[in-house]
Amino acid sequence: MNKHVYESAVLINAALDDETIKNLIERIKETITTNGGDILEIEDWGRKRLAYQVKKSKIGYYAIFRFNSPTDIVPKIERNYQLDENILRYLTIALSKDALEQIEIDKSLQTQLAEEVEVIPVVPPEADEDDEENNVKDELT
Repeated sequence: MNKHVYESAVLINAALDDETIKNLIERIKETITTNGGDILEIEDWGRKRLAYQVKKSKIGYYAIFRFNSPTDIVPKIERNYQLDENILRYLTIALSKDALEQIEIDKSLQTQLAEEVEVIPVVPPEADEDDEENNVKDELT
C-alpha cells in the first residue's frame, strides 16, 4: 500500500482544561497509529489568539501532527475531526520531498541558534538625580 507523509494542523477549543486537551491529542495519536500510521513528530504550539473568531472562540489551542501513513487514513482522521465538537478547525496536507527537506533545515537552524545564543541580562541605565530635577523643572515651566 502507498504511504505518504502528511501534516495535520488541528485547532482545538482553548476553553478546555489542559487535561482534556492532552487527552484529545492522545486520542488523535491513537487514531493515527491504529489505522496504520506512524507518528513522526507532534508540535504542540499551545494557546494562541486567533485573527478572527472561529465558532465564537477568540483563542485556540494549536497542535501539528506529522505522520507517515497509507492514503486511505486521511478521510478517517478528518471524519473524527468533524465529529469532535472540541476541534474548531483542521487541515491535513500531504508533504512533498521539498517540504520535508525544508522542515529538516529549519530544525537544524533552530538547534544551532539555540546553542549560539547567550542570554545577556539587560540592566536599565540608572538615571542621574540631576537629570530628574531638570525634568521636573522643565515640566513646571
